[in-house]
This record gives sequence, structure tokens and C-alpha cells, in this order.
Amino acid sequence: MSAPIVKLFTQPNFAWTDIRKEEEAHPRHYLAHLLLLALIPPVCLFIGTTYVGWSLAENETVKLSSSSALQLCVLLYLSIIVGVALMGLFIRWMSRTFDARPTVNQCIGFAAYTVTPFFLAGFAGLYPSRWLAIIVLGAASVYSTFLLFVGMPTFMHERKEQGLLNAACVWGVGLLVLVTILVEMILLWFNVLTPEYLRATVG
Repeated sequence: MSAPIVKLFTQPNFAWTDIRKEEEAHPRHYLAHLLLLALIPPVCLFIGTTYVGWSLAENETVKLSSSSALQLCVLLYLSIIVGVALMGLFIRWMSRTFDARPTVNQCIGFAAYTVTPFFLAGFAGLYPSRWLAIIVLGAASVYSTFLLFVGMPTFMHERKEQGLLNAACVWGVGLLVLVTILVEMILLWFNVLTPEYLRATVG
């Protein structure tokens, strides 16, 4: 884990200052963070759905075929990248309202670091479980929201009041983008790609 990621969970205020300085020096510094960490959820989900499986009934385990799991994971990875990019563009657009002038790269970078808890929550995909997913994603949502409200004033060089208002707007749009992209991805996977399930009786 890189130093900025560790600091996001231990010293978020200092982490945002360091990240902003890094982005000013290297405008596409966030790309490695985004492209690599975004692999965690799909890779873990592939392993969990093809090798571990889940139970819908007693003594029965359901898994996905490798081809179906691969389709799902590619869609998930692309959805993550597109979602972060869209949020970055929206943050850039909103920044004009608050007299901030970050670049598009800085805004996408901010979005990428803000959703880091969701990337790490992807490890839960190794063991597919509805309740585990709800708990882990709930915790990731809470901490990402915290990072957003703490980081917006610091990263965007805004007054605290402006930063909090901007963060509230971003949070609302982010929720809409997340739901829309996930619903579109699931509908495409179910209706166009038609997943293949493998069922096995245990015991």
C-alpha cells in the first residue's frame, strides 16, 4: 500500500495535502492508483464467483462459469473507470460555481482517491455473501463520504463552507451516478450476455 493510501486512513487531512501537491507536480499521477486499485473488486469477484461460490438453498452451492464471471468482471472494471471519470468531470464543472480552478486531471484524481475505500472493499468479493457485502460496502460508503467532506476544501483550495457545500453536491450526484451505472451494467449482463450458473449439491 502506498503512503498516500495509508495516510487516507490514518491522517486524511495530511493525505489530501500531499495528494494535491503530487497532482500539481505530476498531472496524471492518479492514473496508476485508479487503474490498479480498480482491479481489486473485479479480480476478487472473479475468484469468489468461480472458485468459492454462494448458497441460495441448503446443501447447494452456486458458481458462475469462467466465461460469465469474466464478462461480469470486465463490465465491473469498465464501469468503475467510467464512473470515476464522470465524477471527475462533474467536480470540474461544479468547481466553477465555487470559484475554484482545478484541472480535469486533478478532479478525476480527487474522485479516484475518494473512492479508495470502495476499491479495498472489493476484497470481500473473495467470499460472496449478501450480508458481508452489505456490511463492507456500507462501511466503505461511510468512509468515502468522510474523505469527500474532509478532502474537498483542502484539495480544491476552497473555504471550508464552500468546500462542504461543494462536497454535498458531489455526494448527491455521485450516488446517482453509482446507481445508474450499476443498474445499466447488471441489466446488460443479465439481458444481453446471459450469465451461466453452475450448481452443485454439497454433502
